[in-house]
Amino acid sequence: MEAAERSRAIIERLRAAERVTVAELAEETASSEMTIRRDLDQLAEQGVLRRVRGGAVSLLLRGEATPFAVRERESAEAKRRIAAEAGGLLTDGESVVLDSGTTTLELARVLAHRRLTVIPLDLHSANALSTGPGVRLLMPGGQTQPGELSFVGHLTETSLRALRTDTAVIGVCGLSVQHGLTAHDLAEVPVKQAAIASARRTIAVCDGTKFGRTGLGHVCDITALDVVITDRDAPADAIAELEAAGVVVRVV
Repeated sequence: MEAAERSRAIIERLRAAERVTVAELAEETASSEMTIRRDLDQLAEQGVLRRVRGGAVSLLLRGEATPFAVRERESAEAKRRIAAEAGGLLTDGESVVLDSGTTTLELARVLAHRRLTVIPLDLHSANALSTGPGVRLLMPGGQTQPGELSFVGHLTETSLRALRTDTAVIGVCGLSVQHGLTAHDLAEVPVKQAAIASARRTIAVCDGTKFGRTGLGHVCDITALDVVITDRDAPADAIAELEAAGVVVRVV
């Protein structure tokens, strides 16, 4: 099992049990106890858990997203494929609002080599785009969230409401026909809504693990989405439901 898979398994175990032991995790992941101890130490540095004798205790709050540094390693190859597909849907010269998140960060790395006007909604993507010679970078302002470095608050929302853009690319915490597109962080909900309202077209990008999940805050119904780009792990029935609702789904 690779490091990212082990981290995901440890986090899922922590969400279920809140306390784990090195021996249990070593057996479940078919890894050595030394490897598990290194994984736990790394996750402790990222704020996921607190190390205790023989194991760890969860620091994850119910309903909160996994820390950015951990999520960035999850489904990394799928996120790169999704980003490449999303980049292919954008035309040089477009104005694009780029949501915060790990999948949109992959897209920012793709767009850094394009001729576009981009409004990034977090500092991670802004940094990735900053060296692009053809990128016109517009910063929305506002307060940044610790760890996520996403822009939130009145200044961010006001900036987006003042714009009329071609495309909004929105990250996803949870997606389903029943609950629509949802987010874990309530402060990001009005920002995402303002980004969608500013754009002629809305593209949602999410790996297959996001289907069926539901975040705390409702962002929009699926009818507000024009395109959803996902990977082969997305459930076939969920894709069919989206398509039946008139959403174009691209599977990479």
